[in-house]
Amino acid sequence: MPSDDRLQRYADLALRVGLNLQEGQPLVLSGSAESRPLLRALARSAYRLGARAVVVDLHDPALGRIDLEDVWEAYLDEVPDWFVQARVRAVDAGAAQLSLTDADPFLLRGVDPARLARRMQAAARARRPYLERVGAHKVNWLALGAATPAWARAVFPELAPDETTERLWEAIFATVRLDAPDPEAAWRDHVAALEARAATLNRARFAALIFEGPGTELRVGLAQRHVWKSAVAEAQNGVRFVPNLPTEEVFTAPDPERVEGVVTSTRPLNIGGTLVEGLRVTFAGGRAVELEAAQGLEAVRAVLATDAAAPRLGEVALVETPNPVFDRGRLFLNTLYDENAASHLAFGRAYPDTLGLAEGDDTALTAAGGNASTVHLDWMIGSPEVDVWGERADGARVPLMKRGRWVDAAR
Repeated sequence: MPSDDRLQRYADLALRVGLNLQEGQPLVLSGSAESRPLLRALARSAYRLGARAVVVDLHDPALGRIDLEDVWEAYLDEVPDWFVQARVRAVDAGAAQLSLTDADPFLLRGVDPARLARRMQAAARARRPYLERVGAHKVNWLALGAATPAWARAVFPELAPDETTERLWEAIFATVRLDAPDPEAAWRDHVAALEARAATLNRARFAALIFEGPGTELRVGLAQRHVWKSAVAEAQNGVRFVPNLPTEEVFTAPDPERVEGVVTSTRPLNIGGTLVEGLRVTFAGGRAVELEAAQGLEAVRAVLATDAAAPRLGEVALVETPNPVFDRGRLFLNTLYDENAASHLAFGRAYPDTLGLAEGDDTALTAAGGNASTVHLDWMIGSPEVDVWGERADGARVPLMKRGRWVDAAR
């Protein structure tokens, strides 16, 4: 476990730079019981910043597996919406939301995929009112990593068990620039650079992106109303915040009907404890029509079977490599980190703000040209071997990334 001082500095950075908690604002913290030291540090930091109240949602991930394995078949497709309503009421009352990502990535390994898929679909339906509010940035929110023993053993399987958690904490701290001489200044510079890149791409108004690399020849049409977003978001309460720590991406909304070609994933993907490797997807008319994988294909198929829009894209993100996440040389087995290691796509739902929307109801999202699926599955397609081009409406191409790095014209 890191020293109390280092953990407190991490908590302070999270609330000041990431969440930007406001004086008098309530805060809801969510994390596992194993992350109690960080939750305490976050609560302490919140009260020092003038939080009106701090409420902690403490859970045990292992109970989730018990639920999946032991709930009766008749109740498998039911998730109580009254539990979600408490979180909805908190958001509607203006409470900031901070969720720790700290679970064992292989916790659900061996669970019947059919039961897992049904439970995930039920959970997505029940949580939708809450997720729509968060996705539409009704309040400031933050996803933040916390090292736990099970997660650490999965990331560093070659180390002695008593060494792994400390190593994962060090990796987490490196990805958020905690050891910079002035971490907050480092983040101001980083955020400004990402905002500048997003602004450049918004001025360019590309019609499509072209990805070229080993096993990849892909054209991703962009939604006509697409907006490039970066590290910073602005909540409906007027608070500017950085919703993910770490973050290295600029991202926007593809046209879910204009994606063509073949793309090969460049990093493994963890879905509910199943590691998907060598994923290769063929798109036609915007839809994934062929799927291949060295392993874990059924897990992908289960997600894409969630609804009719799931096999189409909802996000395309550009990430320069190398960066502090990529430089760790590890698969974190956690989307918050792995998606920031490289450029990526996401099956499923689009983010409302990438289409200029403040709210994200299905009717508005679809009318704006976005994907209104209930799922969102990120998978990495970028690397130092992948080039990216912006394609104008007249077919002219502009180089954006060469060998994984931004070219001068794209800065």
